[in-house]
Amino acid sequence: MAAAAAAAQEAEPACLQSFELYESASRFYIFGTNADKTVWRLLKIDRSETSELDIEECSTVYTQAEYLELVSGLDEDHRSTGGVKFVTKFYGIIGFIKFLGPFYMLIITEQRKIGEIFDHPVYQVTKTSMIELANSKSRSSFLNPRDENRYKKILNTLDLRKDFFFSYSYPIMRGLQKNLSDPQEGWSLYESTFVWNEFLTRQIRNCLRSTLWTVALVYGFFKQDKFAISGKDVMFTLIARRSRHYAGTRYLKRGVNEKGRVANDVETEQIVYEAVPMPTEVSSVVQNRGSIPLFWSQDTSKLNIKPDIILHEKDKNYEATKLHFENLRGRYGNPIIIFNLIKTRERRESMLRREFDKAIRIINKLFSEENQLRFLHWDLHKNSQGEPTNVLDVLLKVAFRALTLTEFFYCQVAPPTGSETAPHWPALLHSHDLYFCDENSNSDISQEDISGSSDSSGNGTTEDKAETSELPQLKPPIFQKGVLRTNCIDCLDRTNVAQYAYGLAALGHQLHALGCVESPELGLGAPAAHHLMHFYERMGDTLAVQYSGSAAHNKIFSAKRGHLKLFIRSQEFFRTLQRHYSNACIDANKQAAINLFLGYFQPKQGSPALWELESSSEEHNNGSFGHTSDSIKRVNSDGSILSVSNTSISGCSGCHNELLTAAQPDVSTELQPSKMESDLVYENEITSPIESKMSNSRYTPTLPHDHIHDVPSSQLDPCNSGDSNFLDLEWLSNSGNSSDERSLAVSTPDAHLSTENVISDIIPETMENQVAGVQAQKLPEQFVQWVNDGDSFWF
Repeated sequence: MAAAAAAAQEAEPACLQSFELYESASRFYIFGTNADKTVWRLLKIDRSETSELDIEECSTVYTQAEYLELVSGLDEDHRSTGGVKFVTKFYGIIGFIKFLGPFYMLIITEQRKIGEIFDHPVYQVTKTSMIELANSKSRSSFLNPRDENRYKKILNTLDLRKDFFFSYSYPIMRGLQKNLSDPQEGWSLYESTFVWNEFLTRQIRNCLRSTLWTVALVYGFFKQDKFAISGKDVMFTLIARRSRHYAGTRYLKRGVNEKGRVANDVETEQIVYEAVPMPTEVSSVVQNRGSIPLFWSQDTSKLNIKPDIILHEKDKNYEATKLHFENLRGRYGNPIIIFNLIKTRERRESMLRREFDKAIRIINKLFSEENQLRFLHWDLHKNSQGEPTNVLDVLLKVAFRALTLTEFFYCQVAPPTGSETAPHWPALLHSHDLYFCDENSNSDISQEDISGSSDSSGNGTTEDKAETSELPQLKPPIFQKGVLRTNCIDCLDRTNVAQYAYGLAALGHQLHALGCVESPELGLGAPAAHHLMHFYERMGDTLAVQYSGSAAHNKIFSAKRGHLKLFIRSQEFFRTLQRHYSNACIDANKQAAINLFLGYFQPKQGSPALWELESSSEEHNNGSFGHTSDSIKRVNSDGSILSVSNTSISGCSGCHNELLTAAQPDVSTELQPSKMESDLVYENEITSPIESKMSNSRYTPTLPHDHIHDVPSSQLDPCNSGDSNFLDLEWLSNSGNSSDERSLAVSTPDAHLSTENVISDIIPETMENQVAGVQAQKLPEQFVQWVNDGDSFWF
């Protein structure tokens, strides 16, 4: 029997995908099985122990028939206390959480397939359940049931049915390049920056030393579709992964914390391969967005669409800023390219712009030449005042230049070498599936070669060459090294437009590498560019709702499609109102739920409750409740609806305490296993140290430099707050898009409005006229629904 069990365990697949929950008076029993239901495992949870999580995994592997017999036997064993009852079927354990009383188990009860990566399905969570582990006897001993129920309601404010996704067999929390060059599985995957239930699964992982029963949830965006390019069907996947470090809502999480983690830190990856049963080539590229890495905040306690920006002078040496860029280098390698889009003419943003520029220059003096930060300060709002769509041409030029520095990932992979009837791509695209070659060799390269310790010898055996002869002509791989980091104030609206431009520049090179197009440059009018815009617009809306409560301001995208200015202005107007309401009345509850889910706040008997603590943005940004900084700079807003007042928002005095129902990777060039983040318990965002170090790729492809010229940083004015140390600004400014080269019609005042806060320059009378104008148009019901729900309207 033991030998048979051992053989079954050897043959067992790497993951369980379906679970059945049974309960008795003293225990929960969870049976897990694989996709084919050929093997079954058993997990037991004690219900009588409430202070600790008591979990036991049975080492026996059961067949289908043995599983049915075991259920019958358990029912007989518990006959005296009511037997064993079936509770529910589910698809994975999200984790366990404890407030003041018993433990609760969070499970996925419904899921929906949203795509796949090389036959590895990706699922979205569509329904969850919270199961109390205590039985009736142990439950009676708990105190403060009112507080317990309130914590449960707060946690439910975080809607897991929106934008949480996972895969049983593909490490979706990591970039494709990292999965291929440095494959990892199991425990280490949960320590990724982008696994949101790392805290919730920590106890069961520590107890079982296994991740067999849990799923790793990623929060962000996933969309996949195929489209035809030059007669070929291409599968395109866009993934956004939101960091769990320093996570939260717009005005409650700003800037950087002491560990170098920034708010709204999102990694975006686009994957491209031919949509055939067994693709042999694949490409991906990654970019990053994140809040300006300084200590700054905004206060939402006043009726002000554009609150004051408060710059905290607690880090005069920019240690946290420096640590942030070291973290980025650990994740992506060199170079780190900073694309800063904030304004030069507005008082609030210009202060941050000057401080950010100063921080970069000081930090660069401390870094070696190899680690120098590349930067470009470019006011997108100012440069889009003429014709907003022309700004995309300029952004594309910046994107092409950045792409010459970061490059992108491309490789060929070997088809399955096992049985001809194997139904799937290899379980994971391990490094031995990659072909690294030079011009005179068709041979495989070993893992040792992949790590850079030796070169291809070209001495492949005849059998090896025969196996590869059926592949397309072998090409050398390309590795992305470094990353483009884009930011504006919120890292939502302007940032999304710039990320689209970089994605379009990269897509041309990806398609060219795959042999789908002859030229690596795609124009803005190409069909693929329109498909890509739709993807990035959807991603921008999703990320904006998560962070700010409304869809993104897509003024440039809408103008590019030729939409009427009246509709664009109405859309921007209502989204700004929706965003302001969410920030003022909903975000505090969402932030509290995030703090509970991520383990930043852990309730304790005798300690202040979560709702008894202040929820100001200043305290959230300081990283610890109840602490404030004495040294600050405050820049007043010039876009208030009403004058600044010390009173709370009218009608919202109870917003922070009244519970509302929310309606709302790492790409590494290092080819050796990397050190993972520490497994520390963090409260109020005590985050982990630098994740890993990177090495440069051995291969550097050549990208076109037709219209791009470098300017040595020594020629730049060090006192100028708007410049670049890697791009010719004179060439950039001569792109035919500056505001002085274009006359603005009096009938188009919206050309002067921000892509992020269009109400900022509208007086109250103008707002009233806007509302009256919209009402007079008798717009369709879909438009009204969009205003209420925040979904995208212009598609």
